[in-house]
Amino acid sequence: MVDFEINERFDVIFCVFDSIDHVRRFSDWKKVFVRVRLHLSAGGCFIFDINTQRKLDRHIAEPPWVHRFGRNLLIIDVTSLANRGSNWNIKVFEHVAHTRYVLHEEDIIEVSFPLQKIVTALRGHFANVRVVDPNSRRPTAKSERLFFIARNR
Repeated sequence: MVDFEINERFDVIFCVFDSIDHVRRFSDWKKVFVRVRLHLSAGGCFIFDINTQRKLDRHIAEPPWVHRFGRNLLIIDVTSLANRGSNWNIKVFEHVAHTRYVLHEEDIIEVSFPLQKIVTALRGHFANVRVVDPNSRRPTAKSERLFFIARNR
């Protein structure tokens, strides 16, 4: 995501499901913005969404999620990391026999950055930047998910 090169331009580039939150350094977010701008047609749009720090902090404060599906079990435990990051420890206990389970485990890091920092970086590369909170008339300190629409020059 940080250094992709495709010999093509697009009218719209989507980065959904808070994928950019997995890019850990803000300097790399800025590189994503540069790569996207270079791959957008004139007037094209870059649309992406984030989990805000508020949402990550809420998940960190919550107990682990436990979800049964079929004879399998999913446990997600979100914990705090240095520099306001979060670690999503995901465990799936896959039922394979009568009393036998296989554990599949993954740690997924997510970070978020302040709204104004993101908007300022986007405005350095895009002509028009709009931020949408799907649950409110406009983004606030209580926003947990934000969508960004940035139009290419």
